Amino acid sequence: MLTRSALSLLFSCLVFATAVADGDVEDAAASHRRPSPPGATVGFVNLANGDVVPPDFHVQFSVSGMGIAPAGSDIENTGHHHLLIDLAELPDPNLPLPMNDHVKHFGAGQTETDLSLPVGEHTLQLVFADYAHIPHNPVVSSERITITVSNDAPPVPSEPADH
Repeated sequence: MLTRSALSLLFSCLVFATAVADGDVEDAAASHRRPSPPGATVGFVNLANGDVVPPDFHVQFSVSGMGIAPAGSDIENTGHHHLLIDLAELPDPNLPLPMNDHVKHFGAGQTETDLSLPVGEHTLQLVFADYAHIPHNPVVSSERITITVSNDAPPVPSEPADH
């Protein structure tokens, strides 16, 4: 038996496929995106642009103006975090975010993770996406920050979980 969220995702895919069959790919993709409320933001709680971190570090995410729901949960004004690592630009917002070494999914609704990165300079950016991993419209993303990973860096402090 299909769950309500699975049926919703299936229906969305059918609507999208119909529009694509009619030759209107761009409009179909844009209309498939869930709206984000004005002023919604995501960001890093315990990291800032220019920070120097050790190779293994903890990172915490924030969201404001929207709620967190796991992937597959089609609930208005909710989504889950995706962490972009060393990407120069955002992936196409009309498509589900890819899952690879540069795009980490937090589909269970996680708001923090442990990262291991090689020594050197790296960029990090957060993107909030809906139940199907498609960024909201307009896209809710953080500023892209640059961090430097160094073996000599002190541990990254963590904020209390209620922040």
